[in-house]
Amino acid sequence: MQRYTRNRLYISPEEQEKIKHTPILIGGCGLGSNIAECILRLGFENITLVDGDSVELSNLNRQNYINNDIDKLKADRLYERLTDINPDANIRVIPEFITEDNLESVLEGHSIAVNALDFNSDIPILFDKQCQEKGIFVLHPYNLGWGGLVTVIKPNGITLDILTRNKAELNELEMVEYVATYSRFWNNPKQWLEDIIAKYKAENEPQAPPQLAVASWIVAGMCANVMYNIVTRKPYKTFPEFHLVSI
Repeated sequence: MQRYTRNRLYISPEEQEKIKHTPILIGGCGLGSNIAECILRLGFENITLVDGDSVELSNLNRQNYINNDIDKLKADRLYERLTDINPDANIRVIPEFITEDNLESVLEGHSIAVNALDFNSDIPILFDKQCQEKGIFVLHPYNLGWGGLVTVIKPNGITLDILTRNKAELNELEMVEYVATYSRFWNNPKQWLEDIIAKYKAENEPQAPPQLAVASWIVAGMCANVMYNIVTRKPYKTFPEFHLVSI
């Protein structure tokens, strides 16, 4: 296939065909916007985009949108971008927030899901649990500024709610603190990450975590690689282990 001739040696024709038809769900089109473009260019051509949020000016430092997209629905604008890249791909768009009411229908028919939802409710954890019930692999991507983090939840694996410490909700900070603690425990401390955590916690008022475009694209590449490994049955780490890449 002419479109993917430069994938040769890295991806076999048989593998290219497998990833082409693997149905991927992008739950959340913030960081998911970068991931969606990366996996499409790799050859994943069966993608569903789900998000009810609109593009804001503050998104443009790291998400896959342009100034003219501001105030427009992320899922719709991302759909337009992806179909401009590959008009033959099967791109579906659901411009709605994921809720308890629509979650089951949103997940139906997918093999791998990206959980890039905001941790401001219990929906991300519910998302994982229903994916497990349906045999869907889940990728959790995190933008760490100069580095990227991806955790993988297998259908029969451990879920992130073990980190909640009996609290109702999980948030990004708890996940990042877990990674920093885990790394230090195994004598591989990430001082840069610990410094950012300390600075973030010391801010005078609650704010969204700091994020950079660099990590958005690092994470996108990491997710593409993990998806490829899942589909082709190559090794990858699953939670409580994780994939961490920094520059």
